[in-house]
Amino acid sequence: MNFISFLSIQIEKTALYLNDIIIFVLPFLEPYLTNHPEAIMITIGFGGQALFATRFIIQWLSSENAGRSVIPLAFWYFSISGGLVLLTYAIWRQDPVIIAGQSVGVFIYARNLYFINKEKKKPIN
Repeated sequence: MNFISFLSIQIEKTALYLNDIIIFVLPFLEPYLTNHPEAIMITIGFGGQALFATRFIIQWLSSENAGRSVIPLAFWYFSISGGLVLLTYAIWRQDPVIIAGQSVGVFIYARNLYFINKEKKKPIN
C-alpha cells in the first residue's frame, strides 16, 4: 500500500493546486474551498461517475436509433475516461476495492479500443 499512499499524496497535491487555480479564477469560492478542501476531489469523483454513466445513455440512444443492440465507439471512450477519473478518485481515497475494479475495467476498455483501431487499419479486400 506504500505505492498507493504515494500516489494518493500526489493526487491530493494536484487537487490542491487545482483548488488554487479555481480560487484564482473564481475568488467567490475561496471561503467554501478553504473550509472544504476535499470538495474538489469529491467533484472529480462525481465527474468520473457522470462520464461513466453517460456511456450507457450513449449506448441506449445508439441502440434505439439502430433498432438493435449496438455498442458505439463513444461508449468505449466514455468508459475509459470515466474509469480513469474514478480510478484517480479511488487512489486518492486509497480504496482497494474500487482501485481493483476500475483498474481491470480500464484495461478492458483500452483493450477494446485497441481491437477497434486494429480492425480499422486492416486493408479492405
